[in-house]
Amino acid sequence: MGRVSTTPRRVVAAFVAVTALLVTGCSGAGQRPGAAPSSAPATAPAPPSSAPPDDPATRAAALVAELADEDLVGQVLMPYAYGDQATKVSAGSAAGNRNLGGVDTPAEMIEKYRLGGLILVGYSADDPTQSNQATTNVDNPKQVRQLTTGLREAAGKLPAGTAPFLIGTDQEYGVVTRITDGVTMLPSALAAGAADDPALTEAAWRAAGTELAAMGINLDFAPVADVLVTRSTVIGSRSFGADPRRAAGQVGGAVRGLQASGVAATVKHFPGHGHSAVDSHEDLPVLTQSRKKLAAEAWPPFTAGIEAGALAVMSAHLDVAEVDPGVAATFSRKLLTDVLRGELGFQGVVITDGMNMPPARRWGPGEAAVRALKAGNDLILMPPHVGQAYDGLLTALRDGSLPRARLVEAATRVLTMKFTLADKPVPEMSTLRAPAHREAAGDLAAAAVTVLKGRCDTSGVKGPVTVTSSGGREHTRAALTEALTAAGVQVVPSGGTVVHLVGYGDGAADLRSGAAVTVAMDTPYVLARASSPTLLATYSSSRVSMTALADVLAGKAAPRGRSPVKVSGLPATTCG
Repeated sequence: MGRVSTTPRRVVAAFVAVTALLVTGCSGAGQRPGAAPSSAPATAPAPPSSAPPDDPATRAAALVAELADEDLVGQVLMPYAYGDQATKVSAGSAAGNRNLGGVDTPAEMIEKYRLGGLILVGYSADDPTQSNQATTNVDNPKQVRQLTTGLREAAGKLPAGTAPFLIGTDQEYGVVTRITDGVTMLPSALAAGAADDPALTEAAWRAAGTELAAMGINLDFAPVADVLVTRSTVIGSRSFGADPRRAAGQVGGAVRGLQASGVAATVKHFPGHGHSAVDSHEDLPVLTQSRKKLAAEAWPPFTAGIEAGALAVMSAHLDVAEVDPGVAATFSRKLLTDVLRGELGFQGVVITDGMNMPPARRWGPGEAAVRALKAGNDLILMPPHVGQAYDGLLTALRDGSLPRARLVEAATRVLTMKFTLADKPVPEMSTLRAPAHREAAGDLAAAAVTVLKGRCDTSGVKGPVTVTSSGGREHTRAALTEALTAAGVQVVPSGGTVVHLVGYGDGAADLRSGAAVTVAMDTPYVLARASSPTLLATYSSSRVSMTALADVLAGKAAPRGRSPVKVSGLPATTCG
């Protein structure tokens, strides 16, 4: 399994050579306008003779040469589907799938549109991306494994079935985490940024990747490489922080960890969603920074991810006014082809952000898919109607408005990634929540706890403790209570020294006057208005973060984190 992290560089070299031949050999090979649908395979020249026959790019080129137009189109689509099983779904899920693609089940969708991949969706209460999650496919690890097994069985019957089927999800850890029960939960990216130790991050993400692979997931839409220079609520604690250098180290660690486990990493959201506070799930954000500023402040973490061997990069629905004004990066050749590939040197798979988000719905699903592919994307994620996206791509291919060379190039990139992931051993389900995994997550959480105000040798907690929180958060209070008790601290329902927890979405109005300690479990900006003599941050409400917090409160561990973002009125560095 360890060779995955080193393979991409060799794959890229072979892929560049193969792609050059594909593009020159296939340009102008599209069917004449009005031609009848053809099942003839795409014309793909042989890869360089110097490439070994088992090289992923070589295998991809050989398969592309055998595929019909319909299969090529299917390889560049990754929709979502309704239902928690591949072949048996509820009546409501069947109705959703009929609206999405004229089928009843996910397996039927794969077969009808010859899909190369599917995204598993779902959201939690605090998830800022929930507006484009129309359904959920996840309940627990056993169910996910059964679902992914069924999806692969359906895909294995297709002409492209010799390549692994891509099953992706947004498992970022923190507020955007699709599978939360029965798995090792890492602290948020912002917590990892506070710890500022890429080795700890790599170990934690290797554990997480192993668990994803055990459930049958081989593509993670993570890590987030956005540098948090604004008070963006949609990015927030999903970012590793405001310092591009520190964030770059973290992104590299996460990529290496995931891909060492046989799961492809997706560095997102290029060219940098943290440079706008506007939510692209609602509108098209405009980045007003100069190109030079973006190159210095936004792109280093993407470069770090690419250098770490990331197999994929996600393009974002962001308007970069200094590069391609009025055009979302998703549809900008200047940004995806000229900058991402030309300047940053990325040769892997470019994946769109959700095409069911408002900035991508300016056009119908078919035209939007064609525009995204022509801009340089290789995989179209979550089209709002998979049937219309499929038909639009196929029609554009046959009338010549979508160059065959571009489709062949995209499908070859996707298949190269698939074959890079092929033949990796699938971990047993017993690896979920393994002691070593929990230890890796705990080490990262412990290194993240930060004192933003107060003494470093003690938290100031004396006598019995009363744990309170804003916005409910009974589970988090219970987790901290349990951890404090285990650490030897007496917890009482009322009357004790108050430790107050503030989480995602909570503002100054949720602060408690008279609390001895206030703890930020997400972005720490709210602490600027807190009056407690001791201010701490865990940046995460995960169980491992509550355990780490309890150890600090009990005086059993020193707070070692440094805030990865600036908080008004508080020093940039205290104990860390």
